[in-house]
Amino acid sequence: MTALPVPLYQAKAEFFRMLGHPVRIRVLELLQDGPMPVRDLLAAIEIEPSSLSQQLAVLRRSGIVRATRESSTVVYELAGGDVAELLAAARRVLSVLLIEQQELLAELRRAESDVS
Repeated sequence: MTALPVPLYQAKAEFFRMLGHPVRIRVLELLQDGPMPVRDLLAAIEIEPSSLSQQLAVLRRSGIVRATRESSTVVYELAGGDVAELLAAARRVLSVLLIEQQELLAELRRAESDVS
């Protein structure tokens, strides 16, 4: 029996679920500037080493980052440039959403002052 192919929308949902943790997003943001050793990631994110290790393992298993060992140091890097583009697109989408929310809030405040 052959496995049924996963529909593209389901694969996308699983991909976004994999990204759905603040530490994973922060790691990806930091790695946009180039490879980083785990100790630098720990210093920048300020979480327990075991928590970072767990989140790095998720990113590594997904193939979005890769790890190399340089003597006793493990260095992580993005597996491809598309990740940086994805994060930039997320920033653009969030910017538009926040601007729209600010405009709505301003409109609500104007309506409140008109009623008073």
